[in-house]
Amino acid sequence: MSKLKLGLGVCGSYCTYEKLYGALDDLCRSFEVQPIMTKTAAETDTRFGKAADHIKKLEEMTGKQVLTEISQVEPLGPSGAIEAMLIAPCTGNTLAKLASGITDSSVTMAAKGLLRNGKPIILAISTNDGLSGSAENIAKLLNKKNIYFVPFAQDDPVKKPTSLVADFDFTVEAIESAVKAQQIQPLLAK
Repeated sequence: MSKLKLGLGVCGSYCTYEKLYGALDDLCRSFEVQPIMTKTAAETDTRFGKAADHIKKLEEMTGKQVLTEISQVEPLGPSGAIEAMLIAPCTGNTLAKLASGITDSSVTMAAKGLLRNGKPIILAISTNDGLSGSAENIAKLLNKKNIYFVPFAQDDPVKKPTSLVADFDFTVEAIESAVKAQQIQPLLAK
C-alpha cells in the first residue's frame, strides 16, 4: 500500500522547529512528506538557526526539495501530488490568513489548493497569542470544514500566559484522524 502524500507547511515560529524535527522521523515513516516553507521562514536567520540550515535539514529528512514559491505549490493539491497537509508550526499570522481566506504565501496557497478539493489541513499551532488575539481565529477554524488541529496546550502559563503550542507527539495520529474526517480528541493536550 502506498503512503499518503503529505504536504508539510513550515511557517516562522522558529522556536518550535526542534519539536517539528523530533516528530519528522515518525512523519516520514508514515507518510511521503513534501516540505513547503513560507518565504519568510526560508529566508530568515534567527537565534534558533540559519534559514539555509533549516532547509538543508528538511531536505535531508524528507528526501525532497523544499518548495517556497506560490507557483511551485499551486498545482500540488489539484494534481494529487499531496493529499493532505500538516502546517507545523502554524503561527498566529497563518491562522489569521486561513480564517480570512488570504492566500499570499506558499503555505497558504498549498492549503487553499487542498481545501478547494475537499482534502484535510491539519494545524500544529504555535503562537504567543493563542488565548488572546488568535483565539477568535482558532475558533473560526475549529468550525471550518476540512480543518483539523494537532492537540495543543499552553506553552508556559506563567511567563507566556496566552501562548499555545501543539503537542508534536500527536502529529501522526492527528493526520490519520483528519484523513477519516475526524478531529483527534482530546483537542486540549495535558
